[in-house]
Amino acid sequence: MSNSVHVIVTRHVRNKHFTRVTPYVNLNRPPNRSTSPSIPPERTTQMPAEKGAPPQVDVKSLNDYLEVMSKAVFQSGMSWRVVNAKWPDTNEAFHGFETGRVASLSDEELEELAHDTRVIRNRRKLAAIVHNAQRIIELDAEHGDFRNYLRSRGDFYDIVKDLKKQFKFLGDTGSYFFLYVIGENVPPHDEWMRVKEQSVRRR
Repeated sequence: MSNSVHVIVTRHVRNKHFTRVTPYVNLNRPPNRSTSPSIPPERTTQMPAEKGAPPQVDVKSLNDYLEVMSKAVFQSGMSWRVVNAKWPDTNEAFHGFETGRVASLSDEELEELAHDTRVIRNRRKLAAIVHNAQRIIELDAEHGDFRNYLRSRGDFYDIVKDLKKQFKFLGDTGSYFFLYVIGENVPPHDEWMRVKEQSVRRR
C-alpha cells in the first residue's frame, strides 16, 4: 500500500477521550513548503554539540513532528543519554510514531505501554504523547498543514507560548529542542538561555 494513501481517522472508536473525527486526512504527506512562509536562513542556528542537541531532521510527514516532540516529552526531567539509549525500542513500541495509530491508542493499550520495558514507563508522559498526536492531527487539519500552524504565531517566543498551551509535557526547553530539530526558526542558544534566565528571575 502506498504511503500517500488517505487515512480516514475514526479515533472515537478506540479512545473514549478523543471524539473528534477528521476525515480524509493524509497523515503521510510532506509539509506544504509552497504556502509556508520562509525562514530567514541566518536565524536557523546551529546549537553547540555540547548542549546535547539531537540531529536535525528533514520533516517528511506528521510522524516526524510527533517523534521529535515525543523525544522532548520523554527527556523532560531525564538525560538525553537515557532517552537515546531506549529510543529504538520506544520507536517500535509506538508503532514508528505513526501519528494516526498513536492518536487512537486505547486506554487498555496505554496501560500495556505503562508496563512495557521498551519505553520509559511514566504513565502521564505516555498519555501526553497520545494527546499530542491528537492535537497535531487537529492543528494540521485546522491550518491546512502543521507547518502553517507553527508559522502562524509570530516570533519564536509566541510559538513557544502556544506550543506549551497546546501540547502536554512540552516546556520551554522541550519546545526549543523541538523547533530546532525540525528546522524551524530559533534564536541562538546563548541568547535563548539569557532570556530564559531573566524570565525565571522575574518570577
